[in-house]
This record gives sequence, structure tokens and C-alpha cells, in this order.
Amino acid sequence: MTKRPRLCLYGTGQCRLCDQAAALVAPIAAAFGWKLERPDVAEDDVLFERYGERVPILARSDREEELGWPFDARMAQDYLMASGDR
Repeated sequence: MTKRPRLCLYGTGQCRLCDQAAALVAPIAAAFGWKLERPDVAEDDVLFERYGERVPILARSDREEELGWPFDARMAQDYLMASGDR
């Protein structure tokens, strides 16, 4: 069995949109067996430099493209499953 890529929702602890994105993505990720990580960009200088105020951002470790807010459930599911993992 192949190990799943890392799935991260980059955001900050005080971001209402990040909480909305997590509520949207978490059930989709769980339904397909993904563990959703939520790194806080405010706690990491490299992540803050990269993402700053663009959060929330959904990212898979095996893809260069990321999914930036705003997105809906269908967009998140399409992004999650784009490589054909089912």
C-alpha cells in the first residue's frame, strides 16, 4: 500500500476563514482516508513568508499547485482526488 501524501490546510489560529475552510475540508479528507494537518503560518517564519495573508491554503505534498481560498466542497474534493487516489 502506498503512503498518502501529506495534506495541509495552512492558516492561522485567529482566522475565521481558516476555520470555515477546515470545517469544509475535514469531512471530505476523512471520507477518503486523509489526515488533515493544520500548520499555523504565524508560528513558522518560512511558512509566514510563503503564505502570509493568503491563508487559508490547501496543499498536498505531492503537488506543486495549491488550492487557495475561496473554494467550495466540490473544488476541495477535486483537488484532493486529482491524482486519481480513491
